[in-house]
Amino acid sequence: MTQAFSIPRSIIYGENALEHLSTLSGKKAALVTGGSSMKRFGFLDKAVSELNKAGMECIIIDNVEPNPSIKTVWRGAKAMLAFEPDWIVAIGGGSALDAAKVMWCFYEHPQLKFEDIIPVGAMPPLRSKARFVAIPSTSGSASEITAFSVITDTANHIKYPIVAADLVPDIAILDPTIPAKMPPHVTVHTGMDVLTHAIEAYVSTAANSFTDPYAVEAIRLVFKHLETAWRSPDDLNARMHMHNASALAGIAFTNASLGLVHSMAHKIGGEFGITHGLANAIMLPYIIQYNAKFTKKYRQLEAALGMDNLIAAINALNQRLGVPKTLSQCDEVEINEVTFVNVLDRMSRHAVDDPCTLTNPNYPSVQDVKGLYTLAFYGA
Repeated sequence: MTQAFSIPRSIIYGENALEHLSTLSGKKAALVTGGSSMKRFGFLDKAVSELNKAGMECIIIDNVEPNPSIKTVWRGAKAMLAFEPDWIVAIGGGSALDAAKVMWCFYEHPQLKFEDIIPVGAMPPLRSKARFVAIPSTSGSASEITAFSVITDTANHIKYPIVAADLVPDIAILDPTIPAKMPPHVTVHTGMDVLTHAIEAYVSTAANSFTDPYAVEAIRLVFKHLETAWRSPDDLNARMHMHNASALAGIAFTNASLGLVHSMAHKIGGEFGITHGLANAIMLPYIIQYNAKFTKKYRQLEAALGMDNLIAAINALNQRLGVPKTLSQCDEVEINEVTFVNVLDRMSRHAVDDPCTLTNPNYPSVQDVKGLYTLAFYGA
């Protein structure tokens, strides 16, 4: 069977990598960002300044919410259609990058409906109008590397992973001075997202000898540097290693895909608004325990890392980072028991249907997923 291995055409990394924007050739750039942090810390102004040095006129499309909606994506696409940029520059967290990717799709193909791009690989080719630069402010989503975007249907409380090879950015810029401004809890949540990406990519049924080394190195870097990045936010060495880990994990999972942790996190995030990385961190040990019955790769991973027990290591890391043991203990959002029970069937069905489930070591039943959600809610 023929397979493909995709990465961005260029990865620019290191302190002050943001200055690479001044080397781009073009006339207009649309910058897409989230809330206020990129403005508050001066990174948005810096990006505009560097693009101005390249002779480009810029517009800013901001206020992308944490779980970007279909409405937000269309708002951005309409602004792009009016401005006609030849570069789209996404700067911010994974939500801003994810939203910008789908804005880009609808800018290139305004006749499409959101439903048209939900099937994996259904998106038509991009780059007839613009190219794409991704500048992550967090070390987590790896959207700067991947062919993935996650968009929320707020009317139906469903997160849709959009998958298309052309969504891999042209340029990824990894500047560690940007994530150094992340609040501690964001460092934790995004860092555990990196760990989940890498572990799920490693045990994926689509994993191969190209993706495995990236996954293993990403996992090693997270265990070595995440706690330091959390405790010492200004430690640029730890920040750079976590930024690199995120990108390495992204290379692994954009080529090997993910698994049930992400499927379940997508759906509980859509129902309750829990941060994606936090949901991953809580559910990861429970799902490894389930999956370990169907694959030897967790044992192989433990051997590669020189580790006795992967689940115990994750639980210990979670405890040191202040991650709750169960969903019911989560205080970020209220996950009411009555509501949880009421939506459990729907969440479980949707999680089974999520594209990430296709490459889980075992394809679960709806009953399996209900059991795992229940275990993650109440604990063992």
